[in-house]
Amino acid sequence: MPRTSQPGRSVSSRLLDVLFAFRPGRSRLSLAELTRKTGLPHATVRRLALELVESGALERAPDGSFSVGIRLWQLGTLAPLSVPLRTLALPFMGDLHTALRQHVQLAVLEGNEAVLVERLSAGNAVDVMSKIGGRLPLHCSGVGKVLLAHAGPELIEQVVARGLPAYTERTVTDPARLLEQLDECRETGVAVVLQEATPGADSVATRVLDDEGRVVAALSVVVSAGSVDLRTVRPAVIASGLAVSRRLGWHPSAGVGHAGWSGSA
Repeated sequence: MPRTSQPGRSVSSRLLDVLFAFRPGRSRLSLAELTRKTGLPHATVRRLALELVESGALERAPDGSFSVGIRLWQLGTLAPLSVPLRTLALPFMGDLHTALRQHVQLAVLEGNEAVLVERLSAGNAVDVMSKIGGRLPLHCSGVGKVLLAHAGPELIEQVVARGLPAYTERTVTDPARLLEQLDECRETGVAVVLQEATPGADSVATRVLDDEGRVVAALSVVVSAGSVDLRTVRPAVIASGLAVSRRLGWHPSAGVGHAGWSGSA
């Protein structure tokens, strides 16, 4: 929902509104689209967009539309989690991708959603709802369930309270059943999702830990439903998640910390 113009809001907050209007699938926006998505006055959006172009944060095409500029992209590459994480994870993701020739995904938690920071896909892989930089629901995606399970009671309560929308006829929408799955995921470190987020797509996901045992990401494979025995895929996914975790400095002695949960697994 776009924010409406508020006299007391700072210039920086309005600049961020303009920048965050760009999302996967809408990487090029016209001035009218920026105005509609931000809820700011047309003149304000035009002034801010032109200032961002001048600074290199946005680029302007001959037709007048705007896209993310190279300087903003360079700034994004400095994100302490996504880039080092991607760099360390890619060799292991590549091995999984070579073996399965489907989708291999890496996601981190942001707010109430999982954000994909990397994905390797084959040309004939099953169609899925996600793309790099895109967001996935926590309650019905493999990576989402792993991240939610380890995020702690407060976030789980928020997600349940907001409702569990059905993306397919197999989406788990019963809070009690979801809580059971999250308990199991904390115990095993694995989430198995059968056509909950996308019809015809199954997923096996596992956790990625840092040197203090905190779950900082989730790694998953997504395959065409019924094409692979997920029991045979699971060990490889777990091994890859542990390998990435070790590259991040994790050691078994650190255990697995759960935000808001006592003890470790």
